[in-house]
Amino acid sequence: MSQRITIDYTNCMDTVIKRDGISKNKLKSQQAALRQAQQEISRKKKAGQLGFMELPYKKEEAVKIKKLVAELKSKFDNFVVLGIGGSALGNICLQNSLNHLYYNFLPKDKRRGFPRIFVLDNVDADMVKGLMEVIDVKKTIFNVITKSGATSETIAQYFIFRRELEKQLGKKYNQNIIATTDAEKGYLRELANKESYASLVVPKNVGGRFSVLSPVGLLSAAFGGIDIEKLLAGARDMDERCSISIMSHNPAMMYAVIQYLMYQEGKIISVMMPYAQHLKEVADWYAQLWAESLGKAVNNQGKQINVGPTPVKTLGATDQHSQAQLYMEGPFDKVVTILSVGKLAASLTIPAYDDHFLGGQTMNKLLQTEEKATAMALAQKDRPNLTITLPEINEFTMGQLIHLFELATAYMGELLEINTFDQPGVELGKILTYALMGRQGFEDKKKEIEANLKKMKSHYKV
Repeated sequence: MSQRITIDYTNCMDTVIKRDGISKNKLKSQQAALRQAQQEISRKKKAGQLGFMELPYKKEEAVKIKKLVAELKSKFDNFVVLGIGGSALGNICLQNSLNHLYYNFLPKDKRRGFPRIFVLDNVDADMVKGLMEVIDVKKTIFNVITKSGATSETIAQYFIFRRELEKQLGKKYNQNIIATTDAEKGYLRELANKESYASLVVPKNVGGRFSVLSPVGLLSAAFGGIDIEKLLAGARDMDERCSISIMSHNPAMMYAVIQYLMYQEGKIISVMMPYAQHLKEVADWYAQLWAESLGKAVNNQGKQINVGPTPVKTLGATDQHSQAQLYMEGPFDKVVTILSVGKLAASLTIPAYDDHFLGGQTMNKLLQTEEKATAMALAQKDRPNLTITLPEINEFTMGQLIHLFELATAYMGELLEINTFDQPGVELGKILTYALMGRQGFEDKKKEIEANLKKMKSHYKV
């Protein structure tokens, strides 16, 4: 199909990269491990442990969401996501990729009647107050997203905007809130039932960083006028391609094994470099997916291993003028993934002045030429890089890309022999926050922390 994305890993092979390049034999030697990984992933899926693999086939969920949006979109000027991490990054990624880059500045008719979209992904008071100053709360619908129902940052945001809604709308404030959370339990589910909020469900077997194709990401996408059915169709297409057990025909297998072999060669940094402004936030989303899934202290046998490639987000051509020097001549510890677009939507011709060589050429040609030049320069410096090409940026290709990275993450976890789907390091930070903020049930932990803080009192300052 002409709308299928492709992966070109030529610049990771030893025919091009003389230092630490991958040989054909080395690649072939991983086929058995990849088939075993595929079998394990299939087993976990059948056991109901990998809910993200079911999401592309939940067509009825997309229909339900589209119906809800059709009922509400004309009543509101703004749609605000209250969430953090996996409850925010996927939303931002979809909006930036598939909508006008200045979507919120467009008049409503140019937005086809859909509301402006905002994602509050932090608890910085300047950010929260700033949004309150530019929106009319009465004409805003707030989507509160937390699977556990207890995420401190999200609940704090919710309390602030609930108070504002109550002040301005009284008892009818609940018509401006949609809760996206667990189906049965958690503080937010209790609130949704008590306050009669409209609500959607985060599947129990879908983790936050894998939830973009669930109601977590689909609702804001639909409120932004994005065709979520085509998004899921793209993910289904990638899922079908990745059901093949031969790695040379399975994009997720291939991406994972290239990253894995490079990691074994000391390429511990995975750089994501989109060459399209629309794909900038893909790198943000990828960074969480890769870091939280693959950075683990112990393996499946409980052995201390402390593994995980470090994701770095960049943007072409912007970061050719900031980070590329390091990539070209710094340590040999990186593998670069370039996100390329075959046909960019907009086109601008550069005016001709003073017989300048750029005159009469297009901005797209300049960007795409710089992309090719960067890939070639990296290769000439023995810096491995691969290119993922989207024929164009649309819902179908973005659905493919999202599902590709999610499946590749699962494969990478199997190759590293770790639990890809937990995040104990994040949980520790949450527990310490709960204790220090005075959450009931954490009193002993708070005393322990305060005692440790006294011991850790800073004696070395400048």
